[in-house]
Amino acid sequence: MMAASMTEQGDATGRVPPESYDVPGSMENSIPDYVAELVKNEIGGDVKSLRRVSGLLERLTAENRQLEEQVLSVCSAVPVRVAEALAGAEGAWIKLRGLLGQERALSNMLQQHLQGAQHWADQLDPLLDQLTLTHTHLLYLRCLARIEDLSDSIQQFLMTSSVWEAAGALSQLAALDLGLRDSGCSHLCAFLRDTLQFWHRILRDRLASDFEEVLTQLHWPFISPPTSLEPPANAPELYSQLELLITQLLSLQASDDLVSEAKQLPLQPGLPPAPPLPLPVQIMLQPLSKRFRYHFTGSRQTNTLSKPEWYLTQVLMWMGNHSAFMELKIQPILDRAGIKINARVELFRGLLSLALEKLSSDTRRLLFDDALFCHLVDEVLQFERELRGTQAYPPALPGALHVLLEHTVFQKWLTVERKLALEKVDALLTAEGAWSSQYRDIADVDELKVPDCAETFMTLLLVITDRYRLLPCPRSQLSFLALQRELVDDFRIRLTQVMKEESRNPLGQRYCAVLNAAHYTSTVLADWADNVFFLQLQQAAVAEGEEVLGQLGIAEAGRLASLEGSVFDGLLGLLERLRGDMLARLLDAIMRDIRDKAQPYCRDRWLSLPSQLDQATMSLSSSACPMMLCFRDHLLQLQQLLCLPLFQSCWQGLAERLDLFIYQEVILSNHFNEGGASQLQFDMTRNLFPLFGHYCKRPENYFKHNRSALTPGSRQQWQP
Repeated sequence: MMAASMTEQGDATGRVPPESYDVPGSMENSIPDYVAELVKNEIGGDVKSLRRVSGLLERLTAENRQLEEQVLSVCSAVPVRVAEALAGAEGAWIKLRGLLGQERALSNMLQQHLQGAQHWADQLDPLLDQLTLTHTHLLYLRCLARIEDLSDSIQQFLMTSSVWEAAGALSQLAALDLGLRDSGCSHLCAFLRDTLQFWHRILRDRLASDFEEVLTQLHWPFISPPTSLEPPANAPELYSQLELLITQLLSLQASDDLVSEAKQLPLQPGLPPAPPLPLPVQIMLQPLSKRFRYHFTGSRQTNTLSKPEWYLTQVLMWMGNHSAFMELKIQPILDRAGIKINARVELFRGLLSLALEKLSSDTRRLLFDDALFCHLVDEVLQFERELRGTQAYPPALPGALHVLLEHTVFQKWLTVERKLALEKVDALLTAEGAWSSQYRDIADVDELKVPDCAETFMTLLLVITDRYRLLPCPRSQLSFLALQRELVDDFRIRLTQVMKEESRNPLGQRYCAVLNAAHYTSTVLADWADNVFFLQLQQAAVAEGEEVLGQLGIAEAGRLASLEGSVFDGLLGLLERLRGDMLARLLDAIMRDIRDKAQPYCRDRWLSLPSQLDQATMSLSSSACPMMLCFRDHLLQLQQLLCLPLFQSCWQGLAERLDLFIYQEVILSNHFNEGGASQLQFDMTRNLFPLFGHYCKRPENYFKHNRSALTPGSRQQWQP
């Protein structure tokens, strides 16, 4: 009966009973899987759960009703919205047709109007062209009249000594020249430029004459330090006139930049274009320029290619003599006039241009004379240091080094630098004391035991660094860095050659000196790798140094960019390989000698030695004395010949090798009684280990095999 009730409920709700109940076969086959899964999840297989069927039926009926209402509401709303959209589209289409009709009507009306007006347009075109031409002629005549009026005004102002008004009219002429520059009126522009040049020259010459007169009374130029000069009696009046004339000259600066005679700094090869000097500074430079050209051009004895320091020193002296006057007298005038320039720097620019012009000329003449060219480079570098340091010339402005960066000159500089460096290396390696330290007699100083050739070589590299450190172009600095790397590699190859020559006697003084030289070179390069200057070059090498330093791989470029590596990594690896190879040869030679001396000790009668209780005192085995003496002598010899880091590596390597040798050749190759084991332990702990006690606190740590074998538990294993 319960099954019948379940069936009725299933028919009414569209639900099916769980699979565990008795269901007809046809109905069971027609039940979808998801329906059966739902009934099973909601009711389960327990008969007592059938009471939840009514609640399930009510919930599903409510959900069904809610879904039907939603479907009906959506179905009723959609037609209304579609109808509204269709109505709107139909209205827009009607409006569009109306607008298209209006457009066609207006287009027809306009076309008719244009056809009717074409006759009038054909008649008016010649009149309009004639009117335009007349207007252009009128403007042309007005420009001519304006030029004439301004020219007459300048003439009147000069006749009445109204310099300010004349300068103002001249500025108007300059502005008119700028305005007509793109007009295409070539004759008018030429006439205007001639007029501007004419009056500018007259006005400038008049002001320059007065300015030079005032400067002369102020003892300008200062050929000697101005402290030794007596100030003029009417100094306040002269300084007042000086300020007035400087201000008036500065008012001519705009027109001065336009005229073809504008005094601009001569462009030197490799130098960026520089703005013209202020007019007052140009006039102040004239007497100094005359003196410079008088002494350092032509056939004067002071004009000699072998003495560039003469004119470079003269320029520096003039800078020093006039610096205070420019800062204390001229700069306040410029500040009150609102001119944003540095009077001292502008004068220095003018003086520097004289030196650069002379340098550029001399450099090209010295390209085929290595000695004079090197001297010129040295003097230019010294001049640059004093210019930037003593005279505080701004680093943003180009200096004398730009002359040396011209391609032909720079390549010559690199070639000569390489040639002289290689000659220096040849000389220092063949010198009599090349492989001895110059501080060998001073114990506190000679800790590194650097041979003289290695120290001189690193000093040579340091001098090269100081020479190219001042170069303003990172690419040029990278070229010198590549030269340094080349020299270091050449020096490493020479050390390798000497090492091979001395490899038959690795315990000799010269072999150890080569080892010290390789270690010192590697140490200095590692220190340089952390220097700020070389870190900056490292970043420049990543950016643009491939053509200079060679093709950088992706891994190497990444390491350089992240500062994990350095520009000397390749050389440091090669030097470390040389150092390791030489140390291995040295240790092998020592161990061969020790093995020969240790043969009696290895063949000692360890199995028949008396017990420790039968001996009054323990002493070193007589067969061990040659080995111990040999080892001690070698340690003392190495301590005298090698620097401390190398000596530490050497004695530690010897300790490890000796530990393995004794373990294999003595302990494992012999049989021991109690007396032999005690004697071996006494030889090791009381004699061998103390030999290393001078160099570390716990020498037994370096004899791991022997220390382990000599423990009581281990001794029982190798005693019979």
